[in-house]
Amino acid sequence: MAELTHFDAKGDAHMVDVSDKAVTARIAVATACVKMHEATLALVTEGTAKKGDVLGVARLAGIMGAKKCSELIPLCHPLPITKVAVELTPDEALPGIRIEATVKTTGQTGVEMEALTAASTAALTVYDMLKAAEKTMEIGELKVVLKDGGKSGRFEA
Repeated sequence: MAELTHFDAKGDAHMVDVSDKAVTARIAVATACVKMHEATLALVTEGTAKKGDVLGVARLAGIMGAKKCSELIPLCHPLPITKVAVELTPDEALPGIRIEATVKTTGQTGVEMEALTAASTAALTVYDMLKAAEKTMEIGELKVVLKDGGKSGRFEA
C-alpha cells in the first residue's frame, strides 16, 4: 500500500512539500452524475427550468469550483490552473445529467482534486437549480477517470 503523504512521522496532517518535484504538464478528468425523474430532465432539455439555463450555470460553477479547490480542501496546494472544461450532458437513459470536468496545469503537483471539485460543484449546482421541481435527485458516481503527468505517470479508470 502506498504511503499516505499528508501525514508526518508523528501522524499529524501537513501540507506535502512539492518543492523538489519536477514541473510537468498535468491533467485530470473527473466525472459525476445527477439522477432525476424524466420530467425534471425535460425542464433542462426544453430550457423551461424556473431558475434559467441549468447547464450553463452549472458549467460556470464547476469552473469556479476548480479555481477555489485549495480554499475548500485544507491540504491542497493553490495551483496555476491553465484550463478548466466542464461538460454537462443530458442522458435520458440515466435519466439525468452526466458531468465531465477536465483540469490542466503545468506544475509540481496534480489536479485530481481540482477536477473532482469541479465535477461535484457542477453537480451540486444542477441540484440547486432544479430542487424546486424535484428534491429526490441523487448525486453520484464522482470519480477520477484520468490523471496524467508527474512521477506516478498515467492513470486511466
